[in-house]
Amino acid sequence: MPWQRPDGRAHDSLRPIQFDLDFTDFATSSVLAHSGNTRVLCTVTVEPGVPRFLKDTGQGWLTAEYRMLPSATPERQRRELLKLSGRTQEIQRLIGRSLRAAVDLKALGERTLLIDADVLQADAGTRTAAITGSWVALAQALDRLVQAGELDQSPLTHAIAAVSVGLIEGQPLLDLKYEEDVAADVDLNVVMTEQLQVIEIQGTAESGSFSRSQLNSLLDLAEQGIEQLLQAQKETLSS
Repeated sequence: MPWQRPDGRAHDSLRPIQFDLDFTDFATSSVLAHSGNTRVLCTVTVEPGVPRFLKDTGQGWLTAEYRMLPSATPERQRRELLKLSGRTQEIQRLIGRSLRAAVDLKALGERTLLIDADVLQADAGTRTAAITGSWVALAQALDRLVQAGELDQSPLTHAIAAVSVGLIEGQPLLDLKYEEDVAADVDLNVVMTEQLQVIEIQGTAESGSFSRSQLNSLLDLAEQGIEQLLQAQKETLSS
């Protein structure tokens, strides 16, 4: 019997997606990204100057921080104060790498874009929701720099989005929620551009192994989901 999805979705359906713009007042831009019951607050702050290794190069920089609030999961998690977990460090590096791939840093000038992705509620897919929502906040922040006359044009090179896919009992599934994430035999996170060029693939078999044809089917499913996410981003920014 095929896996029955807890929320009744088809195998190739995303959870409901929503981006709430200007969710907070003081950042250059802010977006509350909803992916089903996962909610991530994505903010962008623009600061003058760059890290020392880029000083006097004329090039800008983008960096990201990721945190999960203690009450984001059913069991309270301790705050990461003095030392970040390996998972947190890995996720924030992924967010930073993904978003830097979408920006012409030379056209940005000597400014630093600070991305903060804070998980308010987690039902799996927090890193992919953080990337997808942060791109919306980034696009809005850069447009505001153009409107303020600080940039001649937005240094964004393309849109990006991210989604999870997995195999459960041999069945490929798009956009895993928590019950599926913990049951998956294979779990992939995929980041792509609007041209469906790959920025990053993170994936592993939780037990055993998987075939090249199964990998291809998962990537095909990821492309389908990312196209829908890109359309949702575009509709949000144009509304």
